Amino acid sequence: MRTQRQVVDYSLQKRAVLRDVHNGRVGALEVCDASPYLKNAARFHGEPTEDRCPVCRRENLTLVHYIYGDELKQSAGQARKLAELPVLAMTLREFQVFVVEVCRSCAWNHLIQQYMLGRDALNTDELDLGEAAASSAAGRHREPGSSSQRREGRG
Repeated sequence: MRTQRQVVDYSLQKRAVLRDVHNGRVGALEVCDASPYLKNAARFHGEPTEDRCPVCRRENLTLVHYIYGDELKQSAGQARKLAELPVLAMTLREFQVFVVEVCRSCAWNHLIQQYMLGRDALNTDELDLGEAAASSAAGRHREPGSSSQRREGRG
């Protein structure tokens, strides 16, 4: 997504947890603790993946996207489909997305990514690019001594 920023990847943490599970230092029941709400969110709002569950290896993982932000008000903390995020990113100034992978079979779950979305990124990036393009275009077509040059010179 164009407005995705401040991405935090939790793959190293996930690898450490899985290493502990496979070495027997942590029991599978300790990490396979998805709440009924998370399992329902995976069922109704999740995006299926091609990746097998790293714990039970019976079922493919499902990604659930949770959104948080001041503008969301009572919608904060809800799971959303991936297709809804670009629409929200164009309508809201800024919100945070947490991506959780879930195995609906054994209840494995882990936060895998977190990032920001929203119009604010477009405003700063596009305004900077738009102003630079406009000023370079205006500089090529401006008459010497025009009022806009005099205003810029006073700045």
